[in-house]
Amino acid sequence: MMAIAAPTKPAELVDLVRKGEGPTLEFKRSTGEIKEGMRTLCAFLNGSGGTLLFGIRPGGRIEGQVVADHTLRDIAQACDRFEPAAHVFMQRIKLNSDRDVIAAAVEGGRDMRPIVYEGRAYERVGSTTRRMPQTKYERLLVERGHANRRWENLPADGLELKDLDRKEILRTREMAIQRNRISPDTSRDIGEVLDRLGLRMDGALTQAALVLHGKRFLPHYPQCLLKMGRFRGTQVTGEIVDNRQEHMNAFAMVREGMAFLERTMPLGARFPSGQIFREARFPVPLDALREILLNAVMHRDYSDYSGYVAIAVFDDRIEIQSYGRLPTGITVEQLSGPHRSKPTNPLIAGAFHRTGAVEVWGRGTNRVIAVCKQQGAAVPTFEERSGFLTVTFTAELVAQAALKATGVQSGAQSRAQSGAQSGSILRSLLNGALSARELATSLGMQGKTGSLKRTIGDLLAETLIEYTLPDKPISRLQKYRLTPAGEALLAERSMENVK
Repeated sequence: MMAIAAPTKPAELVDLVRKGEGPTLEFKRSTGEIKEGMRTLCAFLNGSGGTLLFGIRPGGRIEGQVVADHTLRDIAQACDRFEPAAHVFMQRIKLNSDRDVIAAAVEGGRDMRPIVYEGRAYERVGSTTRRMPQTKYERLLVERGHANRRWENLPADGLELKDLDRKEILRTREMAIQRNRISPDTSRDIGEVLDRLGLRMDGALTQAALVLHGKRFLPHYPQCLLKMGRFRGTQVTGEIVDNRQEHMNAFAMVREGMAFLERTMPLGARFPSGQIFREARFPVPLDALREILLNAVMHRDYSDYSGYVAIAVFDDRIEIQSYGRLPTGITVEQLSGPHRSKPTNPLIAGAFHRTGAVEVWGRGTNRVIAVCKQQGAAVPTFEERSGFLTVTFTAELVAQAALKATGVQSGAQSRAQSGAQSGSILRSLLNGALSARELATSLGMQGKTGSLKRTIGDLLAETLIEYTLPDKPISRLQKYRLTPAGEALLAERSMENVK
C-alpha cells in the first residue's frame, strides 16, 4: 500500500509533476478525459495506488482548467462507478483566479481487488493503463474471497473428532510446546488443541483439520494424495523401479516422502580435507529436499479434487511437484531471491510453523539454495507448468554414474559389495527371478525378516535389482531379478576374487 501523494500546494504540485508519468502517476489535460482518468484510477486501485492530475499536459506542462461545481460533481459521480466501492482522495490546487488542478489519489485496493470501473478491470504497466487479462482478474477474484472463505477454513462436512488421528494431533501439540509456539498449559484434549491451532471454528472441524490430521480421505478428498516414483532413465516413460500412491495427511506426506527419497538416493561418502573420518553424503542435501517438500505440501491448491503432490526420481534429477500456482505478485524468478511470505493456506502453514518445521519469513527457498551451494550440489530450478509448480534438483542418482562423476564411493553400493546378505541375494538371482519368500529360503531363513526387506529395498534403490512387475510393487506374484548394473557388480566381484 502506498501513502496518498496528492499535492495540496502549488509547490508540491510542481515537485510531483517533475517526476513524470509512471506506475503511480498520470496526467490528463482536463476532466474532458474523465473516463480515461477513471480507468487509470481503477488500475492504481488494482496495484499499489497512485495519483491522477487533471490540468496537466502529457509532457508535464501545468495549465490547469476552469473548475465549476458540476466539474466536481461529475468526478464524484464517476467515482461511484467503482465496484467494490473505493475511496478517492480529492484535492483542488488553485493556480490563479480562474484555473485549478484537480488531484485524485487512491491507495492500493489490497483485499478488495480486483476493482472494476463500469464493469471492467484495469491494470497499470509502466506509464500505461490497459485492460486486465482475464486470468489475472480471476486469480485476484479468488484471492479476494480467500481471507474469509478459502478452501482450508470451510467446514469439512460430516468430519468428527473420531475421524482424526489423535496421535498426530498430540504430536503436533508436543512439538509446538517444545518450540514455545503454543502454551504448555494447552490441554491434551484434542478438541482444545485444534481450537488453539484455529482448526475448529464454532464447533465445526475445518478442511484444514482433515488435511493435517485426517485418517481417511476417500471418497470425498482424493486430492490428499502423495505420488512417489523411481524411473529408470530420464523420462516417465522409462521402466518403473518403484511406484507408490498413498492418500495421507500432510504431516505423514512429509515423513513418507523423505523416507522414500532417503531410500531411493545413493548414499555417497567422502573424506573431508584434513579429516580421518568419512562423511556420508547424498547427491542432493536432505535439508533442501525437506524444505521443498514442506512447501509443496503446505502451499499447494487443495480445492481441486484432481490435485496432488508428486516426487519423481530419475537417473539425472529429482522433481517435486505440487498442484497450484504461485500467489499473485510472486514469480518463479523471485523464488531464487528475497520475496514475501504469502501462504496459500495460512492455517495449514501455521500448524507446520508451530512444530518448528518452517519459518514464516519467505526464506525457505533461499535456504535451499544456500544449502545446495554449501554442499557443492546444483541449485534447484523452479517452473510453473500445466497447473503445477515443479522444483527440479539435478544430480547423478545412479550409483555407478555418481561414482564416476564425483570420485566418491557409494555407501549403498559399498554395503552391497561388503554385506554378506546383499551379496548372497545378488548371487541367488543369477539363475533367475525369485520372490522374497524364495530369497529367504535360498539364504537359509525361516521366512521374510525385517533385515531382508531392508536389504531388498536398498538393492532396489541402487537399481542393482528390479521388480518383475514394476506397476504392481506389492503384488503377491512379485519377484525380483538382477539388473545389468547388478550383473556388472557381481562380475567385478568375481574378477577381484580371481586377483
